[in-house]
Order: sequence, then C-alpha cells, then structure tokens
Amino acid sequence: DLVTEQADDEIVFPPERWAATFRSHAQLILHELGEYLGYSPPPLLDRLIDDAQKIHQQRPVLQETLATATQPRCES
Repeated sequence: DLVTEQADDEIVFPPERWAATFRSHAQLILHELGEYLGYSPPPLLDRLIDDAQKIHQQRPVLQETLATATQPRCES
C-alpha cells in the first residue's frame, strides 16, 4: 500500500526548504511510487548520459552572445 501523509497546516517552511528536502528524498519517493504503480523504469542512467553528452542547439548562440557581451565597448 502506498503511504500518504499530510502535514499540519501550522507547519510552514519556505518553498526552497521544501524543494531541498524533496530532492534529498526524491529517489526513494519515486522508487516506492514506481513499485506501487507496477512501473518498470527505462534505463535512466543510459538516458541521462546520452542527454548530458548532447550539445544543446542553443549552446553556440549562447557562447556567441556571451563573447559579444564580454567584449570591451568602444566609447565615442
């Protein structure tokens, strides 16, 4: 059975704190949710490695923009 819990309304943390906490437990949460749903994940590590090795199509544009922005400006 999937365990569901709710926090009391008095418990208030900034969104950044919730995000950091969720990130630290995300793997366990996803694993338990996947088991509950009977989901067999794709080879995630292989997909992450493939995506990390791809050069994003915007990268050359961003590099050119950065190079232009960091050039000294001529004063008239």
